Amino acid sequence: MKNARSQTAEASALDKRNDNAQLHLDGIEQPPFCPAWPTKGTLADRALRMLMDGKMIDHPDFEGSTQSWRLGAVVFTLRTHGWPIETIEIPSPTEHSPDRTIALYHLPGKYVAEALALMNGRVS
Repeated sequence: MKNARSQTAEASALDKRNDNAQLHLDGIEQPPFCPAWPTKGTLADRALRMLMDGKMIDHPDFEGSTQSWRLGAVVFTLRTHGWPIETIEIPSPTEHSPDRTIALYHLPGKYVAEALALMNGRVS
């Protein structure tokens, strides 16, 4: 139980940090971009490679590539490790759910370039 509680508290704190990170205050420098890299071969690694290739990925793309339907969880994990993945909500209505939306994820090019520089040992 203790582990579950600490993960929930950590997730809640992270949500608050991510919400606050969206605020831009003049004169206050943003923290440096220094994400943690996922373990090679994991779903997070595979998703990050797709994003680093400049792809915008949605659930069907990810499932087709990885046979996993857990893209939302993978994106959450990457965000907790410092990857500023953006979400675009796309209307995708159906007869039974006219207000349905799907998420399209991408990593802004600025961060792709910074990540590539980090990988190559260069400071951006």
